[in-house]
Amino acid sequence: MEERILVADDEMSIASAIAYGLTKEGYAVETAHDGQQALDKIKLFHPKLIILDVMMPKLNGFDVLKSLGNRTGMGIIMLTAKNEVFDKILGLELGADDYITKPFDMRELMARVKSLLRRLEAASNSPQEQQLSVGDLQIVLQQRKVILKGELLDFTPKEFDLLVLLLSNPERVYTRDELLDKIWGMDYVGGTRTVDIHVQRIRKKLGDAYQDIIQTVHGVGYKGTGGLYEE
Repeated sequence: MEERILVADDEMSIASAIAYGLTKEGYAVETAHDGQQALDKIKLFHPKLIILDVMMPKLNGFDVLKSLGNRTGMGIIMLTAKNEVFDKILGLELGADDYITKPFDMRELMARVKSLLRRLEAASNSPQEQQLSVGDLQIVLQQRKVILKGELLDFTPKEFDLLVLLLSNPERVYTRDELLDKIWGMDYVGGTRTVDIHVQRIRKKLGDAYQDIIQTVHGVGYKGTGGLYEE
């Protein structure tokens, strides 16, 4: 089955060029040219991955991200003409999985698309019955769900992968560079600050009672306090 990819960019020439390249690679592609149209097409097209421009009319890329809510299993690559750290950090905070700056090499974009799709596919192939649990916190691996006291939490793909890695290897200390390599799989535009941002977001979503399941090892990185696997 063809993977579905939505390209949202108000510059039609860029959107068309990206769509053409993706189609040649065998993907099913739709395009959108403003933020509202992107949201409408997401509901109808159900893409596995979205290439999302930041600067668009009606709703910008950040607004689209905020509107998506729970998007378990859907990848986001942000696309922008700006090369400012602030925009990159904001995109990460809102849940983007990757970030590429215009002008870009089409081969690099295709490589990032394939890398992100592979990570999403690998994550979806976890054993269906397997869960991680810590007290009232349950992580259903196959369904990529994080449930706290019966309530489904809204985790992005990267937040989920990072939480699972740390809890699956209790007391194993990971440097930020190691986490960047294992979760993002490449040199990432946000650098190691990306890891800190994702840990902060995870802690915020888990709340005060579960702040310590990811612990900071000062001057090194992070470790998980461990989860119990259940069938």
